[in-house]
Amino acid sequence: MPGLGTIVNTLAILAGALVGLLIRRGLPEHISDSLTNALGISTLMIGISGTLTGLFRVKPDGLLDRVDLLLLIVSLVVGTLIGELLNIDRGFERVGQFAERRLGRNDGRTGRAFVESSLLFCVGAMAIVGAIEDGLAANPTTLYAKSLLDGVASIIYASTLGAGVLLSAGAVLLYQGTITVASFFISQYISDALMLQISMIGSAIIICIGLNLLGLKRIKVANMIPAVLVPVAWALIGGLFG
Repeated sequence: MPGLGTIVNTLAILAGALVGLLIRRGLPEHISDSLTNALGISTLMIGISGTLTGLFRVKPDGLLDRVDLLLLIVSLVVGTLIGELLNIDRGFERVGQFAERRLGRNDGRTGRAFVESSLLFCVGAMAIVGAIEDGLAANPTTLYAKSLLDGVASIIYASTLGAGVLLSAGAVLLYQGTITVASFFISQYISDALMLQISMIGSAIIICIGLNLLGLKRIKVANMIPAVLVPVAWALIGGLFG
């Protein structure tokens, strides 16, 4: 059944977040900080791995061949420019602030938890590819694996950042559900190469999330989200002039 993977993913995040909130009360600050750093490093490595997978191919002689570097650069630059003009990051902040008001919190942590966890769960390669596979062939295997990872991550996130992680489950349901439905209708236009390119861009964005978690650099990651759509435009333009 198309969409089952996203439903399972949403439930895994909710369950993990609830567990995280339950253990949060007895979690010392130094442990919370260490867990956040561990999650940041893990996120960084996931992003690097996915980016390198899309950026290199193994040639018949066993050597690596770099591909799509120009696409990676153009996608990040153009996508970020579009995101800045639309100020997507501000939109995420407003949703987080609204959630804080509804929950009676004004410390900024709920909003941060919503933004950071939503981006982590939504912009990755597994979210995009898994949702597409679920829509194209009713194959939720990738999303099942993602559910396990997200469930563990949501425990750590909720235990360190708080209740905003619960809200990210709704973002995942909407985001992946939309991709699944869309891929069902445009399946004939999506090639394996295009899926790999989209995954590469998503992985590059995940690197930025890892940097944010580690506190190394504050990047408006939400403003980079349009970058994952640039490969689609790139393919269309290539088809017209190729």
